[in-house]
Amino acid sequence: MRCPFCGEEDTKVIDSRSVEGKKKRRRACQKCGKRFWTFEVVERPMVMVAKRDGSYEPFNRNKLLAGIYNSIKKRPVSMDAVNGIVDEIEAELANEMVTTVSPDRLGSMVMERLQKIDPVAYVRFASVYLAFSDVADFVRIISEMPVSEPSA
Repeated sequence: MRCPFCGEEDTKVIDSRSVEGKKKRRRACQKCGKRFWTFEVVERPMVMVAKRDGSYEPFNRNKLLAGIYNSIKKRPVSMDAVNGIVDEIEAELANEMVTTVSPDRLGSMVMERLQKIDPVAYVRFASVYLAFSDVADFVRIISEMPVSEPSA
């Protein structure tokens, strides 16, 4: 890392910590002795969503959050859980270095996670994502859900 004061290439890391998903490093120049902070951020590829009509649009975290929020209305699901779902999806796509994703894959990723935290929210999300057209679609998706033991 180049010293911003004298331009020397030889700097030493004195302290390092994570701050808001970034690495914050305190450095000291070996030549002039001045200290400065640097921030390191992992650069993730821009993810494009391949729409069903053949067009592309940038992945929009807020759009995904809005869809999930609609499915959890008046349900005992915290906003932290919803943000966690989207964080997991973004991390999974970044780890796979995906640059293009289909709406089907995004919807499946959300449904997989919603099913684990709230079955009603799962069915609500599925009804919009899978474009249910009649009651039979609801019956089918509910019958495919794993049966959980009632709590006492």
